[in-house]
Parts: sequence; C-alpha cells; structure tokens
Amino acid sequence: MSKLLEQKIAIIGCGNLGKSILEGLLKVEGIKASNLTATRRNIESLDKFAHQGVKVTSNNVEAIAGANIIVLGLKPHHILIELEKLKEEIQENQIIISLATGISLDDLQNASGKPAIIFRAMPNTATTVAESLTCICSNSEATEKTHLVEELFNKLGSTVVIHENLMEAATVLGACGIAFVLRFIRGMIQGGIQIGFDAKTAGIIVNQTVKGASQLLIQNGEHPEFEIDKVTTPRGCTISGLNEMEHNGFSSALIKGIVASFDKIEK
Repeated sequence: MSKLLEQKIAIIGCGNLGKSILEGLLKVEGIKASNLTATRRNIESLDKFAHQGVKVTSNNVEAIAGANIIVLGLKPHHILIELEKLKEEIQENQIIISLATGISLDDLQNASGKPAIIFRAMPNTATTVAESLTCICSNSEATEKTHLVEELFNKLGSTVVIHENLMEAATVLGACGIAFVLRFIRGMIQGGIQIGFDAKTAGIIVNQTVKGASQLLIQNGEHPEFEIDKVTTPRGCTISGLNEMEHNGFSSALIKGIVASFDKIEK
C-alpha cells in the first residue's frame, strides 16, 4: 500500500492553487476525503469540499494538529507571519510544503522555529485534472520524505526535483506558463472564428491540436523544430503562417513576456 494514502494532509490557505490541489487529490483513488483538511478565512467558499467529506476550518492551528503533510498555500507576504504563529504547534516530523514564490527555504526554516522538514513546490492549476508539472526542492536530505512529496505531486501530474535557485524560474515557466499557453490557445480560437468556425468547434479543434502537439514532444522526445519541419512544405500554407507570425514578433514577444515575469519576481 502506498504510504501517501495513509497521510493526513492539511492545506493552509486554500485559494485558487490550494483548491486546485484539493480537487486533484479528491480524484486520486485511495485518498480519503476524511484525511484532508482545508483552511481559509471565508470557509463558505470551501462548502463543496466539506460536502465531500473534507474537514474545513478557518483555524490553522486546529488544521495542522495530527497532519503528516502541511501544504502552505498562503500568499508570499503572509506565509512567514503565519508560520511564526504556528511554530509552537509544528512538530519536527511533519513535512511542510510551501507554494509561495520568492520565499526561501532558509526564511521558512527560521520562521518555523525548529529543524522542520521543508519543501518548496511550484505546481500549477492543472493539478485539478492531474496534469500539473510540479518543481520541488528541499532543505532535507531524507530520501524517504522526498519520495513521499514526489509521490504526492505525481498523483497530480509530473514532478521534477530542481535546485532552489531555479524555483523562481520554475514559477514563470510552469505556473505563469499555464496563462501564457491559454492566451495562445485563445488567440488560435479567435483566428479560427475569423476564418469560418463557430467558437465551440474552433475550441474543440484547437484544444486537441495543442494536446496532440504536446504529446508528440513528450512521447517522441524530439525538439519542436523537428516536428515543425514535418509539416512545413516549400511554398506551403504552414511556413507562410509561421513566417508571418515571426515577422510580427511571435517568439520574441513570448520570450520577453517570460523574462518580464521573471524580473518581476526577482525585484
């Protein structure tokens, strides 16, 4: 039996990302809703989870009592303050996972007031459908604990262990990246409407096309240009469209957007 299925998990600060994780966990076979706790000031927004058997409370101290894994979904400007409030209640054998951007493992360790096992994780909202890519790093060399956290996020998609100095870059590429890709998809749908499709049909075509493109790269392990070359014929419509996009700064705009997001975190 998987050790993860035995764990009691508390999600502190259940905003959009916390709720996405919670929704994803509730779909995992073997994870009991009764082993999950979620907190938020406005607990009415968590009513649907309470009806599914999740323990819902606005009391963070109550939520972490007995929890094996504590997921901190708090905003960066709140997380250290809340950890300070909870430090007397946190047990050294509990795993703390921070989802906050820009808050280092050392800062989290100091705020916790004890040598707790701390991870930073950066999933994205695709945890809801078990398709997130989550980057993690830790202050612990306990392989068993790392495997447990990897298993947790692998249930919600895929996991990559990285060095802490890449966590902010991971936020931009993996978490902000969801919005970048969705904006691209929206643009494709709008283009599809202009050339004759209704919005629903355009959405079906574009969504599956984007999914297919991703799977080509994931399953075949090839560089994107390799797959692009397969569909660009001399004087063809594909190369004409690609070149027009590049003349208007398509790749450049995307790269600039990624760098701008990263610079915002670094400031």
